[in-house]
Amino acid sequence: MRSHQSGRSAPSSRVCLPPLGRPPRRERVGAQYDTPHAPADYVRAVAGSSPSSRSVRTRLQLVQDILRGQPDGDLLDAGCGPGILARALLRNRPGDFSITVLDQSAAMIKYCVDNTRDAGTVHATIGQLEALPFADVSFDVALIMGALEYADARTAVREISRVTRPGGLVVLTMLNPLSLYRLTEWCIYWPTIRIVGAVQESLNLTGFQPHGARISGIRTFSARKLKLLMKWAGLQPVQLIHYDVTPLVPPLDRLPAMVRKAARTPHERTVARDWRRCMATAYLVVARRA
Repeated sequence: MRSHQSGRSAPSSRVCLPPLGRPPRRERVGAQYDTPHAPADYVRAVAGSSPSSRSVRTRLQLVQDILRGQPDGDLLDAGCGPGILARALLRNRPGDFSITVLDQSAAMIKYCVDNTRDAGTVHATIGQLEALPFADVSFDVALIMGALEYADARTAVREISRVTRPGGLVVLTMLNPLSLYRLTEWCIYWPTIRIVGAVQESLNLTGFQPHGARISGIRTFSARKLKLLMKWAGLQPVQLIHYDVTPLVPPLDRLPAMVRKAARTPHERTVARDWRRCMATAYLVVARRA
């Protein structure tokens, strides 16, 4: 389970992108998560009280609630990150699932294996969402938590459908590109940060806190489009949940008082199935393999 590059994500390397263009998308994604310190940084961010930590904890609780009615079987956590979800399942439902974890980052896979060793066993594989190294119909449950934005979503959805058994459960999450939070973050907040960083660099203002844009690579879809992609891949959506509802936008959500308030908010109050969806920073789709 991976967080996302945003104001509500685990911290990643910050750089000022080169003026003559940016690295290829796969390199930008790898630069965030395939470094030795990335897994531990992610875990610390989720365990803290930042705005991103509430979003990840809410997602984790939602997925566990969804799986509560699912019988045991083979489970794939694709884009597992440092293994937060796998560890939670091993602790809360010991012996129920045979868990396979996959991530394109060798650093994340190593941390995941080490992080879950005291709770149980996971079968770990390094690989891409777009080319899952598993046979057809291998899993009863397939999850992509916080990683679909970094992949070719169309291909990844087809692959997750391919490896899921008929009638199997599929759960995908995606940042909500139509939320007020994301629109403000991506169209105003981060561009402003980039401008400030460029000015600092041009004036050689070494005495100030450096600013820069986080390396990205994110591509998002609306819930409507993602559900269409899932249907084309042979998945039948049965539930849509918007979560991490917040009326605040960056940088207001980073104010200490707002961070403390967000940390105290029960996760049930951050979930929306009504008009508040426009304030939800992310959403989740539950589907069955046809």
